[in-house]
Amino acid sequence: MKRILLVATVATFTMGFAQANGASDYASGGCASCHGATGVSVFPTYPNLAGQNAAYTVKQLKDFQSGVRQDPTMNAIAPIVAGHEQAIADYLSQQ
Repeated sequence: MKRILLVATVATFTMGFAQANGASDYASGGCASCHGATGVSVFPTYPNLAGQNAAYTVKQLKDFQSGVRQDPTMNAIAPIVAGHEQAIADYLSQQ
């Protein structure tokens, strides 16, 4: 019984930490300016990112970083979050 409780507590703490990092990476990367604080855009020209599949979001960010996918704004912004794509994608997928 004690082992199960410890595992559940560690898992809960770890998930909360990942969400906090993803949220702060998302906000500090400038993503929220266009895509909204929780990935729901207030501007009709910017897509909603909340609920997107995490693997899809990671791929799109990497494609913008490499130039495979072209958009003047995203090609400039995506490199800022390099190395934090997965945390951001995980955060958005849970919104």
